[in-house]
Amino acid sequence: MRALPASVLAVCGLIASACGGTGSGDAAAGQAAPATSAGQASASSAPAQQQQAPPEAKPLDGKVIVIDPGHNGGNYRNPKAINRKVNVLTQWKACDTTGTSTNNGYSEAAFTWDVSNRLVKILERRGATVKLTRHDNDSVGPCITQRAAIGNKADADAALSVHADGSAPANHGFHVIMPKKINGPVDKVVGASSKLGISIRDSYAKGTGLPYSTYIGRKALDYRSDLGGLNLSTVPKVFLESGNMRNAAEAAKFRDPKFRQKIAVALANGLQHYLET
Repeated sequence: MRALPASVLAVCGLIASACGGTGSGDAAAGQAAPATSAGQASASSAPAQQQQAPPEAKPLDGKVIVIDPGHNGGNYRNPKAINRKVNVLTQWKACDTTGTSTNNGYSEAAFTWDVSNRLVKILERRGATVKLTRHDNDSVGPCITQRAAIGNKADADAALSVHADGSAPANHGFHVIMPKKINGPVDKVVGASSKLGISIRDSYAKGTGLPYSTYIGRKALDYRSDLGGLNLSTVPKVFLESGNMRNAAEAAKFRDPKFRQKIAVALANGLQHYLET
């Protein structure tokens, strides 16, 4: 066979396949080596590095919420302390009260403590930083002025005071109490508090099935200027009166742990809706 010219041999050295070679020049040509078998990469192939996905953001990340469980289980032990008058700007009122109870003795303080702790757990799972105004249900106080101060110091995005009413047995339903302008510190958050209150009302009605109050407010909304917890607040804040503890049907619901969990979920949804809009 006639010898190939030097120029042709040079080409063959660069691209073996052009001269019937076995493909050993693939790497030099910038091509990946073929797989050694179907679906199996060659030994020279490096495994792809998988990047770990960042943790999914939670809906309430970065939000600060203050939950105020109304009254305290030990208030009855120290009448002098809780009856002490404090200035709520529009009048002087008792530092705190014992609250109400169902006819068979389930106290408002125990109810609000249980609901509030359930609510804290839900909100924290959703990413919020949550502060309580009291840390047990067998102490005295704090005063209504201190409860407002806790929310202010935390610079809370929202604050909610959880209560239940003690009205005539035939009265039923829940209502939300919101602040009025009083030429005081609350004035700047009256509008935001109203939005918060409507969000809580709508979510509470949907989540619990309880009706609007038949005896207070209009469409379950009541505006007041005599509550220190609202008057002294510099952050958006409302009170929830969860229903009437003296009404037999509502009292039975409040004693049911499953229903109290429903309440907590409904309140968490209302707070989240307000904070997301």
